[in-house]
Amino acid sequence: MGRQQRLLHNLKKGEQMKEQEFGRLLSYAEVFTKRSKPKLISLLLFSLLSGCFIFAPHLLCFSPPSALSPLGSVKASDVHSHTLLSMPSTVSDEGMWCDRTGFRTDICFMKGDIRTHSPSSSILVYTGSQDRSDGFTNHASHEKIKPYTRKWEASVMDTITELNLERKDAKLGDGRTCDVHHDVPAVVFSTGGYTGNVYHEFNDGIIPLYITSQHFAKRVVFVISEYHKWWEMKYGDVVSQLSDYPLIDFSRDKRTHCFKEAIVGLRIHDELRVDPSLMQDNKTIIDFRNLLDRAYRPRINRLVREEELRLSTKAAKERKGPATGRLQRPKLVLLSRNGSRGIENEDMMMKMAKLIGFQVEVVRPESRTEMAKIYKVLNSSNVLVGVHGAAMTHFLFMRPGSVFVQIIPLGTDWPAETYYGEPAKKLGLDYIGYKILPRESSLYQKYGKDDPVLQDPSSINQKGWQFTKKIYLDDQQVKLELRRFKKVLLDAYAKAIMS
Repeated sequence: MGRQQRLLHNLKKGEQMKEQEFGRLLSYAEVFTKRSKPKLISLLLFSLLSGCFIFAPHLLCFSPPSALSPLGSVKASDVHSHTLLSMPSTVSDEGMWCDRTGFRTDICFMKGDIRTHSPSSSILVYTGSQDRSDGFTNHASHEKIKPYTRKWEASVMDTITELNLERKDAKLGDGRTCDVHHDVPAVVFSTGGYTGNVYHEFNDGIIPLYITSQHFAKRVVFVISEYHKWWEMKYGDVVSQLSDYPLIDFSRDKRTHCFKEAIVGLRIHDELRVDPSLMQDNKTIIDFRNLLDRAYRPRINRLVREEELRLSTKAAKERKGPATGRLQRPKLVLLSRNGSRGIENEDMMMKMAKLIGFQVEVVRPESRTEMAKIYKVLNSSNVLVGVHGAAMTHFLFMRPGSVFVQIIPLGTDWPAETYYGEPAKKLGLDYIGYKILPRESSLYQKYGKDDPVLQDPSSINQKGWQFTKKIYLDDQQVKLELRRFKKVLLDAYAKAIMS
């Protein structure tokens, strides 16, 4: 599916978005997904811009902020990847500049004497005089930003605190003194919005945080709006791989924190994706997964030692397999769902997998399940099986070369492939999408066999997100045709023993 369809799907997901807003954003999508023939005015504009670089670079040409440039080389044409544009070269090293060209997120850069003021939800930068002798005023004096990566989705952005960014003349200081001095930059972002859903925690938060901050090599302070203690507890291991400094709860910490540089907002590339062409040193999603491995490895090693202590010497040797001379069976992990989109004949499917030759383990992730424990199970497995849903985000914990089988209920083909299937391939997984037949869905018992709900799900989805959610996401169970699904497991088994 194309980028325009992805935008349309995301637009539908904003349930509270008004009709005129939808139309405006649709037009936006069309503008950037269609290629038009060059027109005379475009050629004239191109010539003018080209001339500026040759004859008057001091007027219109651009260069990156010196300390923020490690964000990497980018493609200025790709608005959906939210490229890094640059500060005008006519400004001093101090100031404030915002990039609002991205469809998914805004991001602002600040440099100078930066001070936080949480009571007014403000971040201020004090610089030299804003007026230059050549008549130019190069930086905005006031900006507003919601540092969350779902800019297009009005309903959720309404829940995000808006921050005030102000540029002030240092000579007219307001007497606000620094309580805490930091000699490293700040990255400011929100953990509000859809945080609480594991897909959004990674897609909207953790991966964009990696994209935005990894180049600082842990010499960066994270300032969090809508801070949640449970989020820090859940992702502290990962965050510690990106920063050596304590997190700052922007809303509750009333002290004035002072920085020399700050990035407000996060970069985002695509669904669960790191685009190497937009990253310093061409880093990829595999580099992000390696970071996860470093984050969870110490805890996993402790868990392994604890397990060995609970086992007798004989049991431990048998568990390790090679010590007994027997080959270990490939391990299949089933991410089991409770409620909607569960597998009604799950037990029979697991028995079939064992007969094929798999060692089977069932995982039922909950909001409070320790991430390191889930990582430990999936990192040591050969095959992951699960029904489309947020829990499929855990494919990020699989080793490249492993097999990922996503069971795709009716009406979920596009999101299943876009949000999990394609990103899994980027990670190097052997992805298998199992699209169920109408008779494998519980909807088969509720609707006539010729009903569009069964025969033409796309026509139902086109009616709006509320129809998709009500029918296909919240009111559908799966009953696998075991003979049909057996072919998928046999294929996965063959790939597992060869890897």
